[in-house]
Parts: sequence; C-alpha cells; structure tokens
Amino acid sequence: MGRLTDLDVHALTRPGRYGDGNTLYLVVSPRGSKSWVQRIGFRGRRHDLGLGPFPKVCVAEARERPIANRVPVSNGRDIAAEKKRARSVPTFEEAARRVHELFRPSWTNEAHARGWIQTLQRHAFPTLAEKRVDEITRPDVLAVLEPIWTMRPETARRVRQRIRTILDWCEAYDYVTENPAGDCINAALPRMQKNQRHYLAMPYAEVGQALQIVDSSRVTPIVKLCLRFVVLTAVRGAEAREARWKEIELTKRQWCIPATRMKARREHRVPLSTGALAVLKEAGRLKRKSRAGLVFGSPRKPGSPLSNMALLKALRDTGLADKTTVHGFRSSFRDYCAEHGKSRSLANAALAHVVLGVEGAYFRSDLFEARRELMQEWADYIVVTGKKTVV
Repeated sequence: MGRLTDLDVHALTRPGRYGDGNTLYLVVSPRGSKSWVQRIGFRGRRHDLGLGPFPKVCVAEARERPIANRVPVSNGRDIAAEKKRARSVPTFEEAARRVHELFRPSWTNEAHARGWIQTLQRHAFPTLAEKRVDEITRPDVLAVLEPIWTMRPETARRVRQRIRTILDWCEAYDYVTENPAGDCINAALPRMQKNQRHYLAMPYAEVGQALQIVDSSRVTPIVKLCLRFVVLTAVRGAEAREARWKEIELTKRQWCIPATRMKARREHRVPLSTGALAVLKEAGRLKRKSRAGLVFGSPRKPGSPLSNMALLKALRDTGLADKTTVHGFRSSFRDYCAEHGKSRSLANAALAHVVLGVEGAYFRSDLFEARRELMQEWADYIVVTGKKTVV
C-alpha cells in the first residue's frame, strides 16, 4: 500500500523528493511543479525514470507504471539508457533531411539533389515522415512501395533505394538494428526486369543537319548557341549550361571545367575548335550583365543559367526530340570516334569518362593535344554534313 494519497500530493508544496514505496517517488520542484519518478538500480548505479507529471498522472496510475519496468530491469536491460536513446532517435523525415544534406555536396547535378528529396516527399513522407526510424517496419516500407512498384517501376526503384540509404545511415548510428527496406522485403515485391537505360541518340551523320534545323528555327538565339556548344565540345548539358567566362582561356583555346561541376569530381580541360570559338564569340555579343558571369545565361532569369528544359524544348519545337536527347549527342560523338578509327582511350578522355581497372590505374594523361585534333575534326565534320540538304 502506498504512503501518499491524492490529498497528500495536493498539499505538498515544499521542494523535495517524497517516497510512496516500491521505488516510486513524487518530486516537487522549486517552482512548485510535481512529477513522478521511479528510482531503479542498474549495475551499481541509481537511475530516475520519469513517469509523468501530477495531476495528469494521478496517484493510482503512478503506482501501476513502475510495474512494467521491473521485469526488463531484472532481466538485465538498462531501461534508463533505452529511454534516453529513444528520445534521440530521429523521425524518418529528420533522418532523410540529414542524409540529404550529408550527400548533397557530392552531387554535381543540382536537379538530382532536388529530385532526391522531392521523390521522398511525394511518395514516402505521407506514410513515414512522422514515424521514428526505429518504429518503421517492413509492412510500413511495403505500404510505400506496393502502390507504385508495377505502375511506376523506375520511380519505385528510386524510392526504395533512397529509403534504404536513409535506414542504412540510421543503422550505422545504431538508431535501428535492421534495415526494413533491405533484402528482407524482396520476396514481397514482384520481380522487375532489369533494363539497361540508353539515351535516345541520332546517327552521328545526322547531327550537322539537326543543328541546321535548330539554327533555322525560331528557338531563342542563346539556346541555339548552347545546344551547338554541347555538340561541338561533347560535354554534358549541365556542364555547358553552367559554363562561366572565367573558365575559358581564349588565347589557349581551352575551357577548364572545375572539378566541382564534373560528374567524376575531376577538372576537365576541353580543347576549343574553331566552331566552338565561333559560338563563344557570338555568345559574347549576346551576353547580358550577369553577376554569375555565365556564358549561356537565361534570358528570363538574369544571373541564372539556362535550364535543362530550355535545351529539351528546342529539340521538341524542331521535331528532333523523337530522334535524340541532349545527352544523346555524346553518344553520337562516341559512335563517330569508333567509326573513324579513334582509340577508346582518346574517346573516353574527350567525354571525361572515368577508366576503371588496371587501365585506369596506369593511364594518367588526358591526351589534350590529341583531343584538340579530334575536336577540330568533329567540328569540321559537323560543318560539312550540315551543308547537306535538310529533309
């Protein structure tokens, strides 16, 4: 039988600790608030477990709460440490945003960085956002994936991969003991056919004519120039769109793309052909004042680069989108190299591809002078084929 009654608890005003028996105490703070604690011993040390405030937790209820803690303590569990750890465990949304910030500096593509968190906001957060990560179960993960697994397989793969990455991070920090988005749920999801993704690309012999079609269209001039620059330099669209004048050395006829904007996180020198130099000269004539010093600044948003949609829209407006993507021009260039006897090493260097294995370990040259000749040949080829009759 406890020592305290409701009347006793109401009457107590002096700060201190008042025992009720069986490890239960009422604590009166200097400010007059009252709360229940359970004092337990674990490995020779005393710990106080909070059981709730009075009068929200009445005397009768306070006496029942310690019972649930006694069994695990007698079995050797550190209840105090478990409760402290539980208070530090993040929700899924908190963990997702921390992982996003952790990996964001390693992503060169800002669109990917935005899409990474937006995909989770759209598909995972409605179900998982408020859940503590140690409370997320396999059925919770399946509830996110099953509605989109067969209807939108590519999106579903990305969602699962991102949930898995977040929970891997949580496992590394001991917030969870098992990743419920891992291999353990494979049997509950229909098997997907693995298709290798290829960008749509036109034959290299048609690239010159394609640029002529764009040039004769009503596409915005700066977009025309950027698209031609992508083709002539064989760089990725984002690398061209975000080019800065300070990166270009006209006297040396080269463009140095900093490592921070390259997929492989290595600086890439691009030799500039006469065609690429002509594009830059025209872009310089069209340029507006830009604090960012962009070569291909957006005409609608001063200080911002052209968007990827601007280049894609140019292809759509000219009827070329069913033949190629912006990235597909790199594939066309690669085919040109292969069919004109250019070595794989030279083509890889021009495309800034990372060479793996033994070859990559020993091959250190960027073949710059050889690439200068190659890019000039490619530019001349574009000019010659572009003069053919456009059908």
